Amino acid sequence: MSWKIIERKRALLSGESGPAPGKGGGRLSCCIVYPNRYHSAMSNLGFQAVYAMLNALPGVTCDRAFLPEREELEELERTRETLLSLETERPLSSFDLIAFSISFESDYLNLPVVFRLSGIHPFAAERSPLQPLVMAGGAALFLNPEPVAPFLDLVCVGEAEPILPGLFELLQRGAESRRDLLLNASALPGVYVPSLYEPEYEGARQVALKVAPGAPERVRRLWDPDPDSRPTSTVLHTEATEFSGMHLVELSRGCPRACRFCAAGFIYLPYRTRSPELVRREVMKGVGEGRKVGLVAAAVSDYAGIGELCCDIVAAGGKFSVSSFRIDHLDGRMIEALKASGQKSVALAPEGGSQRLRDLVKKGIDEEQILAACDMLVSHDILNLKLYFIIGLPTETQEDLDELVALTGKIRERVLAAAKANRRLGEIQLSVNPFIPKPFTPFQWCAMEPVKSLEKKWKFLQKALGRLSNVKLQMESPREAYQQALLSRGDRRVADLLIAADRLRNWKEALRETDLDCDGYVHRDVPLDEMLPWDFIEGGDTGRLKREYLKAFGGEAVG
Repeated sequence: MSWKIIERKRALLSGESGPAPGKGGGRLSCCIVYPNRYHSAMSNLGFQAVYAMLNALPGVTCDRAFLPEREELEELERTRETLLSLETERPLSSFDLIAFSISFESDYLNLPVVFRLSGIHPFAAERSPLQPLVMAGGAALFLNPEPVAPFLDLVCVGEAEPILPGLFELLQRGAESRRDLLLNASALPGVYVPSLYEPEYEGARQVALKVAPGAPERVRRLWDPDPDSRPTSTVLHTEATEFSGMHLVELSRGCPRACRFCAAGFIYLPYRTRSPELVRREVMKGVGEGRKVGLVAAAVSDYAGIGELCCDIVAAGGKFSVSSFRIDHLDGRMIEALKASGQKSVALAPEGGSQRLRDLVKKGIDEEQILAACDMLVSHDILNLKLYFIIGLPTETQEDLDELVALTGKIRERVLAAAKANRRLGEIQLSVNPFIPKPFTPFQWCAMEPVKSLEKKWKFLQKALGRLSNVKLQMESPREAYQQALLSRGDRRVADLLIAADRLRNWKEALRETDLDCDGYVHRDVPLDEMLPWDFIEGGDTGRLKREYLKAFGGEAVG
């Protein structure tokens, strides 16, 4: 039985589908769209949380839609049938509002596909008043919505909890015209209306931004001041996901560490944790349902009382897993509970292969702490370690790569010794990813290293480590990393490239067809006084970012 049939039966049996959207009581019909496959969407806590929030709003009925699986996508394109929503099987074009939930820049590529399959014009300026309003939110939009801004009527800049109630109340009231409605919406904190802003460009640079009368000069990013107002946990359980059978529970928002390359430490400020009482209630709900509990946070080990919580899960007969550890903050009770829960592998993130690079990114750990963390894990019979490293960080040299190889060798020795003592195999998996400059981080002004240079470094690591037993290497494609960097730092002109990529079904051909200076976005060190496409978003301490940038590079700009 397909996931679609299972989901529809579940919705009908539980009554969750409700009345047909748009009928009776003047309800506002909304379809939340995840521009990726179903299994990815239903593993995303943000998507699930927004779906639940919208259906809880008075006068609002929310359905779901996803990028079709490959076979279904090919069938829709062959027959030219329209993409339908899940619960009510309605065409997306028949809803009052389409709301995209976008966590990753790579999902920008799928927006033109969804528009094409739905019969909705991709550009907001070309859509008729009879077509749905199109809105988007999610972490990718917190950072830089400009590459997809021409597709969108509304953008939620910040967390959904403080934005959606007021916005949907305004949408339900309506206005004399769509422009009046959008102008009214722009007055709400956290709501960005791209049509009211007109950027001006010179080459790869943005040089000005014209703001329509009545619209705010800057859009304030909102965050939820009360993380205990409602839990963020799995709402709809389904088997066809990456976290099948698991009950996910969010422990905190953001990260207190503020590593200079990482957006999580800056766009979710201030760092907030949920109360032990709320977390325990949600965790035990999952245990009571016989599900494994997934504890979710930027750094689970930073959560106060994590060891006690994990022990309580095991004592209640449950099992759990964690999304991430901080190397310098491992809790012995949590490790014991992980072992009792049957977890055989753990992910650690040294990030920089050398101490110089770890200091550069402000990771706050040294080699002794890394090795001590590995010793603690293997001593508890957790012998499979996944290590995350970044290559191509600004100022990286061959000596830094040599230190990465040496550190991996030291960790391997510990794993092999423990595996031999326990008479079973252990494995180290290196996940090596190119540095990608992200908005609202101190490294947002830094260039990404050229693809050929990254490929050369990858070949060195393969030669140095690839033949070692019990060591496996994987790396994100440098060319895909280039694409992500372009979508991270691009402006509105990238939207035409996305349309071309869908039309041609080929990213490389689209790059050749466009006259966009893509390297100017990706491989250029940006001056600190240059206007950035996302500068209209108020919510990042630019002064702090610049100070951290200058501290990292000894008070001088790179490039």
